[in-house]
Amino acid sequence: MTEHPAHLWIVGTTRRERDLALPAVGTVEFHAVNSHRRCRGPYSGTAALLNRIVPKVRATAPALVDAHDVELLSMAPDLEAVVEPSRETLTSLAVPEERTRFYGPGRTRRLVHGMVEFLNAYAETVAGRPVAVRFDAVHAADATEQELLAVLLRRADPARLRVIVATTEGPLPEHAAELASALARHAVRVDAPAADDTTAEVRESADLVRAYVESDGTSDVAGERAAYESAPAGLRTALHDERAAALEETLSRSFRLGAIPYHREHGSDPRGVGLRSLLEASGHCVDMGFYHAAIDLGRRARALADPARDEQAYCLASTRLTNSLAVLGHTEEAEEIYFDLRGRFTTPMVHLFSNYALGMIYTRHRGPEARNHHIARVHLHTAIALAANLPDAQESFQTVFQQNGLALIEMHLGNLPEAERLVSAGLARLDAELAPGEHLLHRSVLLHNRGQVRAALGRVEEGIADISQVIDADPNHPEYYFDRASLYRRLGDTDAAFADYQTAIDISPPFPEAYYNRADLRAETGDIEGALSDFGYVLELEPDDLRARINRASLRLESGDLAGAREDVSAGLTHHPESADLLCTRGLLSLEDGDADAALRDFTSALESDPTRYEALANRAVIWQDRGRSHDAIADLTRALELVGPDASLLYNRGYVHRAAGHWRDAIHDYTAALDLPDADRAELLWERAGCRAETGDVTGCRDDLTACVRLGDEPYATQARSRLREMSGADAPARHPVPTGSDT
Repeated sequence: MTEHPAHLWIVGTTRRERDLALPAVGTVEFHAVNSHRRCRGPYSGTAALLNRIVPKVRATAPALVDAHDVELLSMAPDLEAVVEPSRETLTSLAVPEERTRFYGPGRTRRLVHGMVEFLNAYAETVAGRPVAVRFDAVHAADATEQELLAVLLRRADPARLRVIVATTEGPLPEHAAELASALARHAVRVDAPAADDTTAEVRESADLVRAYVESDGTSDVAGERAAYESAPAGLRTALHDERAAALEETLSRSFRLGAIPYHREHGSDPRGVGLRSLLEASGHCVDMGFYHAAIDLGRRARALADPARDEQAYCLASTRLTNSLAVLGHTEEAEEIYFDLRGRFTTPMVHLFSNYALGMIYTRHRGPEARNHHIARVHLHTAIALAANLPDAQESFQTVFQQNGLALIEMHLGNLPEAERLVSAGLARLDAELAPGEHLLHRSVLLHNRGQVRAALGRVEEGIADISQVIDADPNHPEYYFDRASLYRRLGDTDAAFADYQTAIDISPPFPEAYYNRADLRAETGDIEGALSDFGYVLELEPDDLRARINRASLRLESGDLAGAREDVSAGLTHHPESADLLCTRGLLSLEDGDADAALRDFTSALESDPTRYEALANRAVIWQDRGRSHDAIADLTRALELVGPDASLLYNRGYVHRAAGHWRDAIHDYTAALDLPDADRAELLWERAGCRAETGDVTGCRDDLTACVRLGDEPYATQARSRLREMSGADAPARHPVPTGSDT
């Protein structure tokens, strides 16, 4: 290895070329894995790596394995004999027929960050030498593995854990844009020299075909691939059957997500055992939230299923495919498949499921501009009508399930009381008609939803009670603690909120939202150091998180860490060059540096990006006033007040500008309006208004303001007011000159 190692990106047409470009690894602990999704499905290379290293880590650092059991078992299911799950939820434990909730698309992100931290910690346990891992065929990896490698390249120190990514020359898939960026930024590219493939010339054609099949269809050796494509169909199917049987004997669960379905769909019984293998794999991927893999598997299963002969398999393949498409935002393709199902079949359950799914597409999965909650409601009403005609054993649950979907739509339409009624009625019906242990997952979903609706109705304590009941039933689900913490904050119970955020953090793979909200709460309660730490961790996980970047920059600026604030603003603008908040903060930093021209440019740019950014208006007004452009300052402050409503600080500043311009009555109007507000600095406002009244000849008003200022006892204004009153005593009229302000704007 080099003295100063870096991550590598090896680019070559074939694996052999990429192998030749690999530098000598010396005494480094080295692992080479194949990331091609056809081997082990999602996390193909990662699963192979974990199968090798986790048993050793279990023996030397068992606490590290226990801390990451969710990530390990999710990515490498073959580790069940080594890793004991400790954080099961009702979602993970639900039997297939009771699985009514699925993971969101962001779950893989948490898994990825947890795995990166596990691998970094693992590298630290390898005494005396660094670790290097070569991931080959990354161009053909599943999106989950490509996401992991993008984060690993950014977060791993190559001096301890060197990542070597090997791909072909062609561009990576569109969904792997993050990986492409990470490779360009964090890895040194090595172009492999071309190498003649002479190995195929000395082997028989049958050996070449077998080699291709035993590579699980991942071989890029030209002779092997060509021999396979030209081989008799009978030979190919026999070899696929043989390879599938051999892999099945290993009892590996990960091969059932990649290689085994591939061989079975190309074997002698593709519409039988092949279809079943694809459906099994797609079901697992949907359950785990591996939606890109589920789409690939679902399309392949749907292509094998014969709708005329096996309606159930065709519909199962279709619905798993459409569920995954919808979650990832591919709603048009999902809708086409649902219309295909409704056009082919008259089975009530097909139409019930399709209408429910279409309702969710229109109310949840479409982009905000394309949602139509009224159309969604039509679909759910149809689903409810169909559920009413089902046999008794199905009718009760299905009606409640569909009504829960309708409740979501009613909530989106603003009909919160109706949403609560639907969910409460569903809970009561399930409790009355189902056995205590039936459909626990869906009951928890209903209860959680009711808690959210009740909180939205302003009945926060009832919302907390509902979510607390859910937590009692499902204590390892981190989102419940996260949601309850938000409700505790609304009640002002910061201790309870902190406790819930901590639990959500403790039981989940890295949960950026929980750290972000805890940071916000820490800042709110004066724990600036803790807030900076939490915001820092969020930015370690996601450097382009705009909200965390803005908040940390602001906290650093307020605490006097100007260099840190500049660092955050610069990094943030790299990812979000038109962020009004960051531009406004940079303007404040320029003011700190005495560069009013730069500040003016930034405040103006912030307003061009977001004309409603009142902070930029207020700060630009200061510059206008310093430059003698009171008209522009007043215009900016007036617009700021139009945006935020009555605000004591803005009214004071506009009054100050009016006073400096000699607009005495306008200044008096602003100071008077500010005095009526709860956060007003009354002493300063009374002092300023007294001066303006003096200028207008209002002796009585001036004396009243000065007297009120003295009574407040707020220094230095009380002393100044006493002095001015003494000057006025015995005089017939106040002096016709401005009263000293005693303070800056």
